[in-house]
Amino acid sequence: MDALLAGYRRFRQHGWPTRRRLFETLAEKGQSPRALVIACGDSRVDPAMIFDAAPGEIFTIRNVANLVPPCQPDGAYHGTSAALEFAVTVLEVGDIIVMGHGLCGGVRALLDGVADNRAGFIGPWMRLAEPARARVLACAPADPQLEGEHQVVRLSLENLRSFPFVTERLASGRLRLHGAHFDIRTGRLALLSADGFTDVA
Repeated sequence: MDALLAGYRRFRQHGWPTRRRLFETLAEKGQSPRALVIACGDSRVDPAMIFDAAPGEIFTIRNVANLVPPCQPDGAYHGTSAALEFAVTVLEVGDIIVMGHGLCGGVRALLDGVADNRAGFIGPWMRLAEPARARVLACAPADPQLEGEHQVVRLSLENLRSFPFVTERLASGRLRLHGAHFDIRTGRLALLSADGFTDVA
């Protein structure tokens, strides 16, 4: 905690004065982010840093393995789905980026079968990604970890299309979906296209 508080003090001394007017404007006018980024909670992967985004520019959802569950309206708690609904229907973001990353521990657990443990919360959450695991095992890739990370991004993009408020906006052109993968080792970002993941120049 001491290190975090020291960081806050540096922010107040150096960061706040240079961005004070921006924060005041955001406080007065509210947020209007241009995009929603769905990323892993991994502490090594910070979407705002990767996209060099200022406060207020992106709305971020972070969870284990950047998973989007399918649309399942019921009485249970759905944090990711609720945040998604807020970003799309209230903030009206124009782009959603699902960003996976290299060395993802959630994907490693999925591929190793650790997520089969029924106790706790991680196992049931990672079972959402079983279709991605099945795809990896079916194609026997040279790098199963990387392929797993890519397949989880693809699965999350598919699940996004199960939400009516997403499909309605996609159909009208008010919303666009993107897949991305960040390599921690190289700092390279790759975007998903019809030809697969390609590094951003």
